[in-house]
Amino acid sequence: MIFGTRFELLWAKQTKNKKGGERAMTLIKFEPFKEFETLTDRVQRIFDELPTFPFNMVDSFSPRIDISEDDKHIYIDAEIPGVNKKDLKITLQDNILTIQGEKKREEEKKEKNFFRSERLYGTFQRSFTLPVEVDTDHVDAKFKDGMLHIKLNKIETKKSKEKLIELK
Repeated sequence: MIFGTRFELLWAKQTKNKKGGERAMTLIKFEPFKEFETLTDRVQRIFDELPTFPFNMVDSFSPRIDISEDDKHIYIDAEIPGVNKKDLKITLQDNILTIQGEKKREEEKKEKNFFRSERLYGTFQRSFTLPVEVDTDHVDAKFKDGMLHIKLNKIETKKSKEKLIELK
């Protein structure tokens, strides 16, 4: 006998006691969708890590980003090789950090015959919702040797005081 809900199944199994007399019923909890959710997360991670190869190879440059934090700051480190500082734009609005720019193709010389060309070019835009509120007036951004480093100061959240309410 099976009892079903949206996310779990309960199996009812009838068993006999050792003397062969009365029957007891044991309920066994079975959650088939829990394993499915884990599997879909794993598959999604695999596809997230793949390049956009067959779909959008032309103009599909996308920088790799690391976001970390400590008690007082959020740090963003982005690998943006081959991009000039003047071709980058960084904005912060409504706690969403956006990095956009363009990796331009070098002028091609007609004398070259390419056997292989694997470098990617084009415009890009990456946006991230920050995990906590930050001070938009004090943002430190540095770009050197193809690495962008951004340091954002966290805003301390005011702890609400507990107020005792008197009953009448």
